Amino acid sequence: MVTQTPGPRSKALIQQLDQIQTAGTVHFFADYDKSIGNYVADVDGNMMLDVFMQIASMPLGYNHPALIRAVLDKKSLSALVNRPALGNLPPHDFVQKLHSSLLSVAPAGMKQVQTMMCGSCSNENAFKAIFFWYMKKQRRGAPPTKEDFDSCMVNQGPGSPRLAMLSFHGAFHGRTMGVLSCTHSKAIHKLDVPAMDWPIAHFPRYRYPVEENVAYNKQQDQASLDEVRRLIREYNARGTRVAGVVVEPIQAEGGDNHGSAAFFRQLQAITKEEGAALLVDEVQTGCGATGRMWAHEHWGLPESPDVVTFSKKMITGGYFYRDELRPTEVYRVFNTWLGDPSKLLLLEAAINVIRDERLLDLVNASGATLQRGLHELTTRFPKVFSQARGQGTFCAIDAASTGMRDKLVGACKNRGLEIGACGDLSLRFRPALIYEEKHVKLTLDIIAEAAKSL
Repeated sequence: MVTQTPGPRSKALIQQLDQIQTAGTVHFFADYDKSIGNYVADVDGNMMLDVFMQIASMPLGYNHPALIRAVLDKKSLSALVNRPALGNLPPHDFVQKLHSSLLSVAPAGMKQVQTMMCGSCSNENAFKAIFFWYMKKQRRGAPPTKEDFDSCMVNQGPGSPRLAMLSFHGAFHGRTMGVLSCTHSKAIHKLDVPAMDWPIAHFPRYRYPVEENVAYNKQQDQASLDEVRRLIREYNARGTRVAGVVVEPIQAEGGDNHGSAAFFRQLQAITKEEGAALLVDEVQTGCGATGRMWAHEHWGLPESPDVVTFSKKMITGGYFYRDELRPTEVYRVFNTWLGDPSKLLLLEAAINVIRDERLLDLVNASGATLQRGLHELTTRFPKVFSQARGQGTFCAIDAASTGMRDKLVGACKNRGLEIGACGDLSLRFRPALIYEEKHVKLTLDIIAEAAKSL
């Protein structure tokens, strides 16, 4: 580290940016030409170990040679220069690229995929697909009526039906209008924005270590499941039918709240019983961070979820879905770009590296070391840390207060560790899949030094 962060050049650039847009969220200005692997450089000459990785969105870290080769390949130029309206004029190799990228890692039992731009629009359009599926069932396969078409144009029923998605307290599914009604992580995300009256259940909140809190955590599971079932039936009874349940494998923005495999298996069973779809939001957990390509693969589900959304480390947005959720009519899920073919080139290259270099094995090894180290921090600094938890390298640890957590984030940054926060108390770890045990040791050393400085 050459300066504190943000350094003087970053501060000057932040002031300039703030003249033309809100810049209060900027950590520092990065120098991406100098960033490499697990390390991000800033414009002041600092080089930091990055365990936040652009809010969990960099699968292979910075300037990975395989991704650079993919971009420099002359065959890629057309995709980079000519961005198509994919729904109308897809490029000649689009089907092949879908098979060699997204469909090559599709969750078991899912053969349909829809590309999108980002996590929010992936969830937004997945909600729509669920609503289409639900109403198709209600009409018993009959086509929409003239009354359906006419009434929807003035936002009235029956064409605009009273349907809902059930979500969980602490969830984050995006910031666009529909998904914001299912986001409950921070009030500032929702303030002043109209919201749907949709059901919200409590998500399990475990105590750690889990092996010492088995009974309590099982009670958390059961209370949440009972509430889900009750809310679905209550809303259905009052005329707002719950078409789907949306859930994250780990509530990331909400504070890294985990659910057990048994919890998720029972949640799927409830959705089946109640005729609702199960949407698993893997925008932050997908692409290997938990040690599996998809976090829901840890659950041992008897069958795939109905919908799985993705973005971030997957480089492109979109969702996988079961055959029965495929819309009957065209133009129901549509926008100008529907994703970006150039991102599939990068994703294909990234997937090949993940496979060839067995990076999921590395994630599991590094994750085990990181989790042990975080548990040791709770023993060394019991007045500072608690609740160490994680799956793969998707980890978190709680500070004693929000103020202490925020001081720790600053102290880590000034010692060369770019790290994020989530929820009210948590430090979160979202390293790239190339994060090795030597990087884990450096991470833990810096956090320990930060704790000593308080």
